[in-house]
Amino acid sequence: KLCGYLNKLGIKGPIKTWKSRWFFYDENKCHLLYYRTAQDINPLGSIDLSSASFDCKVENGEGVFEIRTPSRVFTLKAISKQAMMYWLQQLQMRRWEFCNAQSRFPVGSSQLVNEPLAGRTSRCRMYVVDHEDFLPPVKTPTEAVGLKAASLPAPQTSTALQNISLKHPWTEIQNTVYNICGSKQLWGNNGNVFSFSEFQEHPENPEEEQEAEVEAGLNWVRKARWMNSGFPGLPEELSRERNPMDKVSVLQQQILTLTEEVKSQKELVKLLHKALEAAQQEKRVSSMYLAAAEEKDRLELVRHKVRQIADLTSRLETLEQEKKELEQILTLRDSHIQELKEHVQLLMEKNHAKQKVIMALTEQMARELSDPLQEANTITAETLYKQQEEIEHLKDDIDAYKTQNQFLNSEIHQVTRLWTSVAENEKALLMKCACLQARNCQMESKYLTVLRKLQEAMPGLPSSHAELVRNLIQEALQWDVKEEAEQGFNLNAVSEYDEYGFMTVPDYEVADWKLLAKIQALEIKSNNLRSQEVVEKPLRDRWNSVGELSPSAELKSLIRSGIPVEHRQRVWRWIVSRHCSHLPDHYQRLLRQSKSTEHPACRQIELDLPRTLTNNKHFSSPTSQLIPKLRRVLLAFSWHNPAIGYCQGLNRLAAVALLVLEDEESAFWCLVHIVENLMPADYYSDTLITSQVDQRVFKDFLSEKLPRLMAHFEKYRIDVSLITFNWFLVAFVDSLVSDILLRVWDAFLYEGTKVIFRYALAIFKYNEEEILRIHDSVEIYQYLRFFTRMIMDGRKLMNIAFNDLNPFPMKLLRNRRSMHREELEAELCELEQIKAAYVKERAEQGP
Repeated sequence: KLCGYLNKLGIKGPIKTWKSRWFFYDENKCHLLYYRTAQDINPLGSIDLSSASFDCKVENGEGVFEIRTPSRVFTLKAISKQAMMYWLQQLQMRRWEFCNAQSRFPVGSSQLVNEPLAGRTSRCRMYVVDHEDFLPPVKTPTEAVGLKAASLPAPQTSTALQNISLKHPWTEIQNTVYNICGSKQLWGNNGNVFSFSEFQEHPENPEEEQEAEVEAGLNWVRKARWMNSGFPGLPEELSRERNPMDKVSVLQQQILTLTEEVKSQKELVKLLHKALEAAQQEKRVSSMYLAAAEEKDRLELVRHKVRQIADLTSRLETLEQEKKELEQILTLRDSHIQELKEHVQLLMEKNHAKQKVIMALTEQMARELSDPLQEANTITAETLYKQQEEIEHLKDDIDAYKTQNQFLNSEIHQVTRLWTSVAENEKALLMKCACLQARNCQMESKYLTVLRKLQEAMPGLPSSHAELVRNLIQEALQWDVKEEAEQGFNLNAVSEYDEYGFMTVPDYEVADWKLLAKIQALEIKSNNLRSQEVVEKPLRDRWNSVGELSPSAELKSLIRSGIPVEHRQRVWRWIVSRHCSHLPDHYQRLLRQSKSTEHPACRQIELDLPRTLTNNKHFSSPTSQLIPKLRRVLLAFSWHNPAIGYCQGLNRLAAVALLVLEDEESAFWCLVHIVENLMPADYYSDTLITSQVDQRVFKDFLSEKLPRLMAHFEKYRIDVSLITFNWFLVAFVDSLVSDILLRVWDAFLYEGTKVIFRYALAIFKYNEEEILRIHDSVEIYQYLRFFTRMIMDGRKLMNIAFNDLNPFPMKLLRNRRSMHREELEAELCELEQIKAAYVKERAEQGP
């Protein structure tokens, strides 16, 4: 058992006092309990060692060490340096053993209690062997630590009441009552106070018989100590001592200790008597009041009580007045004492100065009278003696600091190991939590899928069943944000908005689309959670190791894998700055121009602002703070590029740039980079001729990469450009969920429009089998309207785009664009000729 007496520093306001306390380690809770004496039954308090650290400082004094918990610092003092180091080593070992057991077994498990002693001892031995590298084991100071120390008297204090805890009066009273009751239980039958036979041993020789006679006279003291302490082995150890004088001295110390305890108990009894008398007086008055037969008698008693209150009030005022006068007198006396102290200090300084002068004159006379060589020898000897003393002091300090350094190294080593163990446990719990969340997302996704199937079969269901299905769908699509905030944790598998403010489940008018959106959000969340440790974390670590950005194959691969949220803004700024030279004050000049002169596209911009990213909370309201920024960016671009001015679709590109880059000038240059560098010329012109060319090029690629799907479209006369034209014009904005959309944009900003072709083909490849199962043109068009909502795995889509569709050379894309542009221009020229001929023919026919 780890137990013993230590002095605990008690702080009450500005007053600091050392109080002796009996400390006992509770291995079940890893708490260090402290009592006033070893015989007390109720502790005054406890120290949680499981999250505590230990420290010892040389400057605090010998034997002083600290236990630092998250809420408080406990300062303790042992009787010697050896005892202090023993306590620190033992506390470290017990903390290590408890934390290891906690990390191995869950909280509340009974396996720790039932663990074999050999197993726990082996772990303890492993700790000691490891600990010896820093601090060798300290020998147990049996005179200060352990059960034997309980038989010794508690360290004495200057006054009897100093050691009593004023913070825990009720605990003190309980312990006092317990000790008194324990003493009364020692009385036996027939008036015999104690039974000596229980403690006496049979002597083996006459000398021991004499010892037994001396011992019998004082055995009642041991009996009382034994009954109260709870350590039955102590009297036997005491009886084995051979020297009677040692026994007498120990018993005398015990008598002194008991006398001091009796004094303190008497003080407590006096206080309790006073409180009892006051309560009895109050009881007598209340009894008289209740016993009074008439109202007059009761009224007289009440008046008497009022007079007493008035008398006590006047006495209290008089006492307060006297207190104020005494405080004034005390203040005057304190000031007078301070003046006297200053005067005494002045006199002492004068006396010290005179003594210095006398010593100097004496030394001068001694030097003049004595032999110079003898004087030098004397000075050398004195100096050598002083130096030796200083060297001894320095050696002691070095030893103390070495011990402190060894202990602190062991403490740092153990705390680091504990922290590593806790971090590993936390990592394992986070992984388990992620797996459970992923499983929860999958289960909820399957539940919503079942609801969707039931929704499709609702026309054939009874009205009550159809109503139940509608209620379940409505409940599944609701966000109980208030309940989440009150309970302090997220009940939903996915949040309502993502990091950039996009609604996870857009507010579609069609309930079926809402269900699909939520199913997709749940599946994406599940995939992200399952790939968190295997894919996302290594990818994030690779991004964290990237310093200065420079074009390379490795950076290209990283960008294709997706840029983490915390790095996306920095990378986008770097990409834009590489291709656009930021002219100083250019953006501000364009804003001033837009304020002074109204652009022809201003009205169209105002019409498109409320229709921009309606599923994003930063643009859903006319009062959103990003709406004015978007207006300024679009107006500045219309003046920057008069050939385009403004085209529908630019508002969405600029809005995405604002969400990521936040700064409107950076968003402006990002829009410039997309329109003027990434997209071909005339992509956003009035005729949108290059956009039409890209649709033809895409059909060619679709025929080559996915021939079965293209043949299926031709069979049912499906024009995919009706679906894909908007994909190319706004780079999939409002078509893909934000999690996948921003990964597409990462690669698009770095590599160009080839990425849009790759992802457009990958989307059809991802859903190819589902499309091939549909054999009706109307149903195919309906499916193509929302089939991007069927994409659940963004990583799978990325692998299809950049691996399965290879090779995808940029030279081939340019050649196809050139070929189809010539064809389209020829067709347009032919149409213009037909139109001109038709107009001419109508003009010749006349009205």
